[in-house]
Amino acid sequence: MSNDVTETEEVTKSSIACDGGGEHPRVWLQIPADKGFVECPYCDKKFVLKT
Repeated sequence: MSNDVTETEEVTKSSIACDGGGEHPRVWLQIPADKGFVECPYCDKKFVLKT
């Protein structure tokens, strides 16, 4: 049984960078306006656009 919990962070900008705390290459992500969130393809961290 896995205890992995995906981290979620509220952000104020729709363009954000994730480097997984140094665990993976830095990637720039764009939060789609219609979705309101994006997940990092490397570490699955979820970035939610604060409204």
